Amino acid sequence: MTNAFSLFSSLKDQIASRQARVATVGLGYVGLPLALTISETGFPTTGLDLNDRRVAAINAGEQVISYFAPDRVATAVASGKFRATSDFSALSETDVILICVPTPLSPAREPDLSYVVRAAEGISSWLRPGQLVVLESTVWPGATAGVIKPILERGGLRTGDDFFLAFSPEREDPGNEKFDTRSIPKVVGADDQKSRELIDLFYSQIVSKTVPVSSLATAEAVKLVENSFRTVNIALVNEMKVAMEAMGVDVWEVVQAAATKPFGYMPFYPGPGIGGDCIPVSPAYLSWRARDVGSSLPIVDLARTNNENAPDMIAGRVAVEVSRRHGVAVSDAQILILGIAYKKDVEDTRVSPALAILKRLESMGAKVDYHDPYFPVMPLTRDDPELAGRKSVALTEDAVSRYDAVVVTTDHSHVDYGLVGRSAKLVLDTRNVFAKVGAIGNGAPVVKI
Repeated sequence: MTNAFSLFSSLKDQIASRQARVATVGLGYVGLPLALTISETGFPTTGLDLNDRRVAAINAGEQVISYFAPDRVATAVASGKFRATSDFSALSETDVILICVPTPLSPAREPDLSYVVRAAEGISSWLRPGQLVVLESTVWPGATAGVIKPILERGGLRTGDDFFLAFSPEREDPGNEKFDTRSIPKVVGADDQKSRELIDLFYSQIVSKTVPVSSLATAEAVKLVENSFRTVNIALVNEMKVAMEAMGVDVWEVVQAAATKPFGYMPFYPGPGIGGDCIPVSPAYLSWRARDVGSSLPIVDLARTNNENAPDMIAGRVAVEVSRRHGVAVSDAQILILGIAYKKDVEDTRVSPALAILKRLESMGAKVDYHDPYFPVMPLTRDDPELAGRKSVALTEDAVSRYDAVVVTTDHSHVDYGLVGRSAKLVLDTRNVFAKVGAIGNGAPVVKI
């Protein structure tokens, strides 16, 4: 029989001395920044991803993610502390395994744990006594213990005795210059004391602050609550935008003024809808789990519906404005979408409301192009495969002037808004970017929608 205390004590010593070998399963917008941060703190780190092209690019030192320092990946690889692989057998040589794979929604808008299950199955084939496995992907409360744990225990090893299991929700915010992986507090939870102590010790070596909680389920719920809070407030401010406009009031000015209150208020700003793999997903997981245990979250569900309908509302407003201002039916209109990423200054279109608006306008008969400096060509994606190969149009005065309207859907920093303001026939601004950059009034009528 394995000596559980000996395994725990040995791994604890390895973590404390930063000699523990770490692996991240998944090298996307969560796994890669985490893997690099861990290696930069001194832990030998392996990144595992099934995409051989991405693995090769990382091992070649390519920047891979636009908001990284240009030499960050190359420096990590050159240090000898970091490498990427697509071979699951590498996990047998590691001590701490972090699962950072997508957990999207199914076509029925229900949780899809297929990526996590495949990762757990791959780990289980190489699991050995004395390892710590940490799930970072978004799941519902109870999923780590109910879905992942049985897979890992198939080979006969037992959690808390032979290996250790914990959950720590990722809180990565791509492109955020104020908060990075190290400075964002890390919630850590486990169902047994040894696993909880190990994950707390591990992340205390990596991040500025850990936040231990009492169980796996509690840690799982934290991420869902955080993003459900954001979902409800985004839906609220977008609803306020419509009502305020009817009253002749600028909701952006209202929010900015309200934000000066030093207590009891947190500003949320209107937009074209929500995107990414977190805010659209977490509330759905939480609501699904609530129904599963015989409860419900009607406010969260209503907010989800409002946010999911936001792109259709924007497309409808575009149709109204080009008809009212130019006498052009939407079926005859030429529209330029300015920005297809789901948020500013990142090359990420996951669940992007901009693409939902683009597709909705095209379904109404409009001819729609896009400009986005991060996407010269649309890649093949999980969410919008039919758009693969579409090309960004050049942002020139001649090109912009040919469109009946330019719709600002993503407020990228490196866009010449002055040129757009001078050249466009009509600007429909979902991000208030023209007011923020001071380009308003340079020629085109600018309408906040």
